[in-house]
Amino acid sequence: MKIKRVIATDEAKKVIELLKEKHGELVFNQSGGCCDGTAPMCYEKTDFYVPSRNVKLGEICNCEFFIDHEQFEYFRHSQIIVDVKKEQGAFGNSFSLEIDEGYQFLTKSRIFSDEEYRRV
Repeated sequence: MKIKRVIATDEAKKVIELLKEKHGELVFNQSGGCCDGTAPMCYEKTDFYVPSRNVKLGEICNCEFFIDHEQFEYFRHSQIIVDVKKEQGAFGNSFSLEIDEGYQFLTKSRIFSDEEYRRV
């Protein structure tokens, strides 16, 4: 069985589905750290141009998830876990769609075992 490089918690999935209902198709991008650091950013698919150097890690809730190519080198042996937290104070601090709903996506990661890495 193939191991996924990116997954989402149940709470994050609920927020993603809410955003899909409001905005349609979505895309996630985790930058190398600029305006919003390295938080996963969620955009309407038609509103975001994915840089050609970015790496597609996979999909969560049928939404593509990309990561900066340099950051991918650090996370190559890791699984990214997208989670969400209630964040009332983040309004206006992000370009990501969940902010207006009072949430903020964040990532956790774990290192693959040797066996898992062979199945990525």
